[in-house]
Amino acid sequence: MAKTTQSKYSEDWVPVKNIQNGMIILDNNWYVTGIKVEPKNIFILDGQTQNNIIFNFRNFYNTIDYEFWLIVADRPVDINLYLSELQLQFDNAPSQAVRKLISQDINKAESFQTSAMNVVDTEYFIMFRDKNLEICQKRIQTLISNLASLGLVSRQTSDDDLKFLLQNFLNGGAKNEFGTVMANV
Repeated sequence: MAKTTQSKYSEDWVPVKNIQNGMIILDNNWYVTGIKVEPKNIFILDGQTQNNIIFNFRNFYNTIDYEFWLIVADRPVDINLYLSELQLQFDNAPSQAVRKLISQDINKAESFQTSAMNVVDTEYFIMFRDKNLEICQKRIQTLISNLASLGLVSRQTSDDDLKFLLQNFLNGGAKNEFGTVMANV
């Protein structure tokens, strides 16, 4: 009896053939794709407006007549550029009151960096799969159009979005950044 060796590398058992044109192409020639939706905070709106938006979302979801996945993922963000811009604004502030407000923002941003809390952007995706490329394209356009009628901006997932989602899923949200090991000579 032949001995089978199981690989310890996830890419050897994940059925991904390729990622291109905003789609994951699986080994069985199915396409996995979708849209990325820009977030919108409805909780700053009055109660009636919130209820209307939720009702419209319910109607939107009920129009989708195929299997889909709602994915929410946190992407780490480097806020050093933001801090640099705040510092420039602080240096050029027209009054002491404005300097105080900017100083408070700088202190809050720095507290995020020094605490155990990660700074993240929350990203929202609606994903689906199909064997037919034309159907995928039509579904993407329909989703984008229907979300636009709800006042939401969305676009097809990019290759980078899909790589991020796969890494996030396969690594439990942990990001691996392996650097060069330097020896003291």
